[in-house]
Amino acid sequence: MKSKLRLFNLLIIIALFLSACNLPAKIDQEEQMSQTAVAQTVEALLSATPAGGAAPIPSVTPLPSIPTLTPIPVVINTNTPAATPTTNCNVAQFITDVTIPDGTVMTPSQAFTKKWRIKNIGSCVWNGFSLVFDSGDAMSGPATKPISALNPGQEVDLEVALTAPATAGNYRGYWRIVTNGSVLVPIVNGSGGKTFYVDIKVQSPATATNTSAPAFTVTSVTYVLSTWNDAGHTNCPRVTANITTNAAGTVNYTWKTSSGTNSPANLSFAAAGTQSINYDWALGSVWNGTASFVGIYVNTPNNQDFGKLDFTIACTVP
Repeated sequence: MKSKLRLFNLLIIIALFLSACNLPAKIDQEEQMSQTAVAQTVEALLSATPAGGAAPIPSVTPLPSIPTLTPIPVVINTNTPAATPTTNCNVAQFITDVTIPDGTVMTPSQAFTKKWRIKNIGSCVWNGFSLVFDSGDAMSGPATKPISALNPGQEVDLEVALTAPATAGNYRGYWRIVTNGSVLVPIVNGSGGKTFYVDIKVQSPATATNTSAPAFTVTSVTYVLSTWNDAGHTNCPRVTANITTNAAGTVNYTWKTSSGTNSPANLSFAAAGTQSINYDWALGSVWNGTASFVGIYVNTPNNQDFGKLDFTIACTVP
């Protein structure tokens, strides 16, 4: 039994020795196989390379060129106003209330004359124009009244005969100017740019005396042009001023003319009513008709300008 065991161990030792002797050869064989695989891989890569040398670099397709954008000019708004006409054909300007200032105290049913001074500041001649009642209190005035022809730059005093209402209170009536085609004429300095008005306060006599308004006043002054002649004058202008008051009293007035003003004078009234005074014009030896004027300024009780009358009548003085 022991001999068999020894023999078995000997065989094992011999087998181990033989295995050890064959181990390097096996390792070399595996290394050779690995190197062969690497060589085959390199050869495959080289066979794919062209004969000229290095592998070609893939061409890059260029991007399409971007077109050059032309700047669009920007329109700058300069806010240049539209052209407007430099002149207007029919335009009027309110100058002043010649008579009956606003708030004038009247007795019930008192008659009076209202007068406004208006100027033609347009570029056209007024022909066939009319003064027309617009709105408010008519005060028994006319619906319409013709206006004499008026050149650009000239003034005119427009007047209407009115009657104060019978009932106490404050009253106002608006008037306007229309062309011969019934077109409203704008009024610079007018009410709303289109009208002018008369404004009065009606009170009973007993109440009126308790106000600060004067009991005695000049309510209107109107003018009439005529001529006069004598041995040394021919066809000379005569201006008649009709002065109306609302009560008894003394009016202190001054003639104002295109050649200057005269000394003040007095005109006494025994009661309410109208009196007339004349101004005879004679300027130089021969007057060629150059436009002149004559008017009245009431110093007391009104301290008010009552307009003027323009005229161009020739006057011969030897």
